[in-house]
Amino acid sequence: MKKLIAILLLAPSLGFAFGGGVVLDPAPVNLHDKLSLQRGAQVFVNHCLNCHSASAMRYSKLTDLGLNQGQIRENLMLASDKIGDPMSTTLDPKEGKAWFGVMPPDLSLVARSRGADWLYTYLRGFYRDPAAKSGWNNTVFPNVGMPHVLWEYQGSQALQVADKGATKLVLDGPGKLAPAEYDKYVGDLVNYLVYMGEPARAKRVQIGIVVMFFLAVFFVITVLLKKEYWKDVR
Repeated sequence: MKKLIAILLLAPSLGFAFGGGVVLDPAPVNLHDKLSLQRGAQVFVNHCLNCHSASAMRYSKLTDLGLNQGQIRENLMLASDKIGDPMSTTLDPKEGKAWFGVMPPDLSLVARSRGADWLYTYLRGFYRDPAAKSGWNNTVFPNVGMPHVLWEYQGSQALQVADKGATKLVLDGPGKLAPAEYDKYVGDLVNYLVYMGEPARAKRVQIGIVVMFFLAVFFVITVLLKKEYWKDVR
């Protein structure tokens, strides 16, 4: 019992440590917002698919987001010709290892392994670091090997050390998007990454709600029947 209590007390600190000691910002995830998911898919194929694959996701599955095959072929299929193909990168593994030290990982399940809040904070946490190989570092993932591929949209951030060793990010070079616009841009991407990790999640939740409502109704009916059957029993 004492061990269980200790684990429960440590749980919040473990969750904090998972973010690398950084407070994670809540990601604006809404799997029912198909326009956001469509925009996120566009960001993914334009900026992520150059180096990362999503082998568990097929282009044909994007029709569930309200897109037809013509729209998918014209706007999203930049690395393949067949609608049934998985979303694979064209980056050669040898080149990936030479450039980054390791081949960039598959992102099919990254939202499930890292969490939406982690991804949202990470993609907004890059800052200039001359000591880093790529010239970039990250508050959530220190010494990250990935460069800031969205820097033209966010701009350039600097890490400032405040009183008592506290740090904060300051925008020292504006990008194509205002800070609020960039947050929305990244939010759409994270929303899509969450969807990609479990495309049936929204439908599963809806089915679960219906099932719970069904069970609740029949529970009430069962209780009423029990009372009716046993009302004359002494």
